[in-house]
Amino acid sequence: MADRFDLVVIGGGPGGYVAAIRAAQLGLKVACVEKRGALGGTCLNVGCIPSKALLNASEKFAEARDHFSDFGIEVSAPKINVAKLMGKKDEIVTGLTDGVAFLFKKNKVDYRIGTGAIAAMDDDGAMVTVTAADGTVDHLASQRVMIATGSEPTSLPGVEVDEKQIVTSTGALALGKVPKHLIVIGAGVIGLELGSVWARLGAKVTVVEFLDRICPGMDMEIARKFQRVLESQGLEFKLGQKVTAAKKSKSTVTLTVEPAAGGDPESLKADCVLVAVGRRPLTAGLGLDTLGVEVDKRGFITVDEDFETSRQGIFAIGDCIAGPMLAHKAEEDGVAAVETMAGGVGHVDYNLVPSIVYTWPEVAWIGKTAEDLKTAGVKPKVGSFPFMANSRARANDDTDGLVKILADPDTDQVLGVHIMGPEAGNLIHECATAMAFGASSEDIARTCHGHPTLNEAVKEAALAVDKRAIHI
Repeated sequence: MADRFDLVVIGGGPGGYVAAIRAAQLGLKVACVEKRGALGGTCLNVGCIPSKALLNASEKFAEARDHFSDFGIEVSAPKINVAKLMGKKDEIVTGLTDGVAFLFKKNKVDYRIGTGAIAAMDDDGAMVTVTAADGTVDHLASQRVMIATGSEPTSLPGVEVDEKQIVTSTGALALGKVPKHLIVIGAGVIGLELGSVWARLGAKVTVVEFLDRICPGMDMEIARKFQRVLESQGLEFKLGQKVTAAKKSKSTVTLTVEPAAGGDPESLKADCVLVAVGRRPLTAGLGLDTLGVEVDKRGFITVDEDFETSRQGIFAIGDCIAGPMLAHKAEEDGVAAVETMAGGVGHVDYNLVPSIVYTWPEVAWIGKTAEDLKTAGVKPKVGSFPFMANSRARANDDTDGLVKILADPDTDQVLGVHIMGPEAGNLIHECATAMAFGASSEDIARTCHGHPTLNEAVKEAALAVDKRAIHI
């Protein structure tokens, strides 16, 4: 006899576990199926959280090595204990995964460990199978099913991942020693964050990117400035290049690289290669084909405004569907979906989902880029303010970057904000709140900001939209 639920969520990542908890808060009987054996998904286990732990540690290491003496702090040359670093990272991850399991107990979410699949669907609901590692199978009957299985790294033809010499982000988060030379294939967020970690710790880092720019989707002006800062930190970029083959020896990997536009190939050697060319929806084995659930040509599940698929009673959220492949977007999807199921109204404005690169300086943006607006035929008003002119940034000796605000030329409504600088990932949320309420640049400019704070750079950029910044 199968256990019965109002909702079964397949996937215990940020989207799935948040949706399960919110559904339980709304009075639904909920089960969450997760095969990993630890909740939190890619983000918490082998993504956002461990990478931020390593980024934080490597920032501290680089500060002690390169900048303490600027403030008269005299210490001997720091050394890195990679084993201890990885142990601390794992401790942080375990604490958080255990915390999510506690939240399930607190909210009475039934947690099932195993691989979930939708075995059948009829007018009475769905039958979900949960296959444990030992092969035993549980059956869960449910009125609705939510697919929240996330994504996986995209593979690259000719480059076979072994998670030792040629690694994905998962392997790059668990290296046993600092590479002498790390080649990163892909100049997106994941590649640049992890490249920064190992560069700070002493590796030579070369980034190979198919496009002629870094960070697709980032405002071009910011991307160019960001690249220059990363180059000053030791990262080398080979843009407009494609990797066509990888050959491993006992201690090295030799990549064949050639111009994307055509030309003579060259060989690059490294002791470790990180493949970071993007991610793709992870939906294999769910039974979608049999059930007739529609997917698009890129493999994303097609959903309506209520996150329901083409098969009534089956929903999908997060990296499985279109939109930014970000943990916080998945959380918003999950909450909106279950609130709609419970009779409320759920909505996610994907234009107001912030993107953040957690290098140092950080880069964060929300809304439209200058390129987006040009394509749409809009010539925005632009206000910029450099952190070099911000008192707190100067006091911290942390002055790389700027705040850039794009506003509607007629209404002054803020259309996009782009920040490269210290704490950009925190500063962007002031702008997110303002934009959620349809604020103008004048609204931000007339809001009193504490002094001395980094946030004053946001106010000054808003003033600069009307060419009246005070401190430049």
